[in-house]
Amino acid sequence: MPSKKIHKILVANRGEIAVRIISTLKKLSIASVAIYADNDADSLHCRLADEARPIGSGNLKDTYLNIQKIIDVALDAGADAIHPGYGFLSENADFVEACQANNLIFIGPDAASIRLMGDKIRARQFAIDNNIPVVWGMVGSCEDIMAQAAALPYPVLIKASAGGGGKGMHIVNDASQLLYALEQAEREAERYFGNAKIFIEKYIENPRHIEVQLLADQHGNVIHLYERECSVQRRYQKIIEESPSPTLSEEKRQLICETAVSICKSMNYTNAGTVEFILDEDHNFYFLEMNTRIQVEHPVTEQRTGIDIVEEQIRIARGKIMGYTQESIVSHGHAIECRIYAEDPENNFMPAPAQLTLYHEPQMRGVRIDSGIDRPSCISDSYDPMISKLICHGKTRESAIEITRNALKNYIVQTKKTNIPYLQSVIDNQDFIDNKIDTSYCEKHQQELLNSMKMMRDEIKKEDVVALFLFYDFNKSYLENREVANVWERIGYWRYNMNVDVEVSDQQINDNKQGSDIFHVQIERIQPKSLSCTINGQAYQVLLSQNGGDINKVIINGMTESVFVSETSDNSYCVHLKGLDFICRRNDELNDEKDYSGDNAKNSDLIYYSPMPGKVIKVNVNEGDIVEEGTILCVVEAMKMENNIKSMTSAKVSKVLVKEGDKIDVKTILIELSI
Repeated sequence: MPSKKIHKILVANRGEIAVRIISTLKKLSIASVAIYADNDADSLHCRLADEARPIGSGNLKDTYLNIQKIIDVALDAGADAIHPGYGFLSENADFVEACQANNLIFIGPDAASIRLMGDKIRARQFAIDNNIPVVWGMVGSCEDIMAQAAALPYPVLIKASAGGGGKGMHIVNDASQLLYALEQAEREAERYFGNAKIFIEKYIENPRHIEVQLLADQHGNVIHLYERECSVQRRYQKIIEESPSPTLSEEKRQLICETAVSICKSMNYTNAGTVEFILDEDHNFYFLEMNTRIQVEHPVTEQRTGIDIVEEQIRIARGKIMGYTQESIVSHGHAIECRIYAEDPENNFMPAPAQLTLYHEPQMRGVRIDSGIDRPSCISDSYDPMISKLICHGKTRESAIEITRNALKNYIVQTKKTNIPYLQSVIDNQDFIDNKIDTSYCEKHQQELLNSMKMMRDEIKKEDVVALFLFYDFNKSYLENREVANVWERIGYWRYNMNVDVEVSDQQINDNKQGSDIFHVQIERIQPKSLSCTINGQAYQVLLSQNGGDINKVIINGMTESVFVSETSDNSYCVHLKGLDFICRRNDELNDEKDYSGDNAKNSDLIYYSPMPGKVIKVNVNEGDIVEEGTILCVVEAMKMENNIKSMTSAKVSKVLVKEGDKIDVKTILIELSI
């Protein structure tokens, strides 16, 4: 079979995976074409590509999910092939066929494989037909399943047949919960995947999630690149992955990898793919699904094996024999990936789109960052809130954990909320270190992990934060290498009596500076490289050790610290210290933008707002209804997730201010109650 020429590839994606693909194209000297919706025009993937083409504005179906528009752009750009990345159209069989119909090489499997494994019911039956173990399950309509409600082996797990990424999945513990969960799962399945078909499986208690990375060429060669463990999940979505699995014995590792290869061979699969398994407490494994694309967590395998999976995808798509045999695959060390999200762990991991004011990646040995950004930018609510992936590689699991711990402390993503402190608490948790985890680990340990986050905050003296902030504030011109280094250029009442009041709040808790602390500071001496002051009676001396602009090494009372400071949109400052962010403001400086109205106190007992911009998909109450505490008043879809707005008290519904289909923001009042 002669190999096909590929001179130019259109990357049908955005964000970090588009950047990742473009980096390999540069290495292979293949021209790259990026596509972008209007709100992505200045994105990193567009700036790195050889050329970038607009695909308009509007909903995803009008941009990154518009098959014909993307095909037209590829043809107009003279591309030979399209790489879909993950998500969006990566597992869309119609897209594969549209590429083929227009003589464009699709860098991925064929349409038949995508359709087979994209339907979880068909994939499950395929596994059964090929003697691959699966857990007990039941396929049928909502009515069929409800007819058997009393006899089901609870707990059961409801799944969308066309689902993925944890969308549409619900655990049901008894028959009383079943009908509502089935209806919600059907609704989510139809909305997210265009297919309302669902099924149920026996829920495996305390399961592990193990997946095997595969490569298969068009010449019948299939190899595995070993396994990854992805058991640390929140809301059914992975947040930490590692390889090798610390759970599997060598015998079980070989068996699960060989099983994955056999599935691939049985369906004549080609290109990159991942077979996922559930591992029970006795280490029996069961087929879960196959992802017919490159995975979010593929860098874990790349760091362990040294193989560029994207490069192999392109090689296979050209019709060439793979560059590796099973015997040539050599694994070394241990790799851990942390997904960095703009989300609020203390509010059920609610996405937190916002302006990102400072971005700085840790520069450390054994650390790789796959990111879609490289500078301050806006984290949009139009897309998944993942910012980047932190991949750390060490000789052992213990060394990989230590590298990850240090990297997280030095990863600065200053925005409204991120999960970095939460990831720090997981990495430091003894159960994680001892590998006493399963897919419900985050749920079971949630309060413990949140308490750990609080302890990390409490260990940092806010007086240190104040001293570092004032050092930066008074020396801003000098530190930023401006021509004028005049410490008196910011005039306030402190000029006359050398007193300053500083307000400090914790960004990861206090969005609106509620509960902030006020510190009274007596300024003793100010010089371009030093600050002497007294804070609440304690003397502080801060000296510059190394000037790096926003990022500086300083000596505070004899201790060297790295301090990262950026100005926020409301003229406050964000100070990053030991992996945590604090908001500081000098109260002697007036700020017209500060909101003193108290309007930001969301969701009181009687007034209910949306947790974020989104759409109302269901209203469950009418004006005049009497509701109990815990009643679901309405359901809001935000960032591809359903959010149940529950009553926090027993009351009467006085106003229903929205209807199904309404688009809303965080200022929109949904429902008002009265007592």
